Amino acid sequence: MTPNAPAIRLADVAFGYGASPPVLALEEVIVAPGERVFIEGPSGSGKSTLLSLVGGVVAPSRGVVEVLGEEVSALPAAARDRFRAAHMGFVFQMFNLLPYLSVQDNVLLPCRFSEARAARAGDGRAALAEEAKRLLARLGLGEGFLQRSAASLSIGQQQRVAAARALIGRPALVIADEPTSALDADNRARFVQLLIDECAAVNATVLFASHDPANAALFDRHLSMRTMNAAWAPADG
Repeated sequence: MTPNAPAIRLADVAFGYGASPPVLALEEVIVAPGERVFIEGPSGSGKSTLLSLVGGVVAPSRGVVEVLGEEVSALPAAARDRFRAAHMGFVFQMFNLLPYLSVQDNVLLPCRFSEARAARAGDGRAALAEEAKRLLARLGLGEGFLQRSAASLSIGQQQRVAAARALIGRPALVIADEPTSALDADNRARFVQLLIDECAAVNATVLFASHDPANAALFDRHLSMRTMNAAWAPADG
C-alpha cells in the first residue's frame, strides 16, 4: 500500500453492461484514510455498483479505481479477490453466509482466505475463536449461537453474523451495503456503533450505503448518489 495515498480514489469511472448505457458514471470520488462515509440514494441509483467497484467485485468499463494505494481496476479478477480478502470487510445485501457452516466458522472465513487477516485477528485457533466470540457478543449473539448453523438463524441474526465476519481481522476498509435493512431499531443502533468503534480503533475507512438517512449524522461525510451519479435517471412518478 502506498504511503499517504487516499484510502479510495475513483477517477472518470463508468460501469455498464455490454453495449448498454452506463448505470454508473462518476467524475471523481476521494475518501481519506480512516474516513467514515455515508452513501445515500434510492434503489437503482448506483450505490451497490459503486461499492462493488471499490471492493473489486467488478471492474469498471472505463476509468481508474484505486483502493489503499492499489489500482484495483488494473488487477485481474483473482488478484482483486486476494486483495479484497486481505484488506477489506464486506457486508453484502444478501449476507453470503455458508448455510452448512456454524456461526463461528462463518465469521472466521476471511481468516481462512488470507494469512494476513488471520494474523491480525489473533495468534492461533483459540485466539481466532475468541475474537469471533467477542464480535458476535457485541452484536447480541452470545455463546449459544457459536455452533449453530447459519441456516438456523433468522434474517436479522444472519445479518449480524455477516457484520462480524466483515470486521474480523481488522480490515483497512469496511464496505457495508444496506447493512441494517433486516434489523430492528435496537440492533440497528448496536450494529452501527460496533462498526464505528471497531473501525475507529484501527483507523479503518468505512463506506456505508443505505436508502435510509437516519444514521447519516454518525458519519464524517454524507454523499448522495442523486448528485454523484451522472448516469442515474429517476423513474417517472
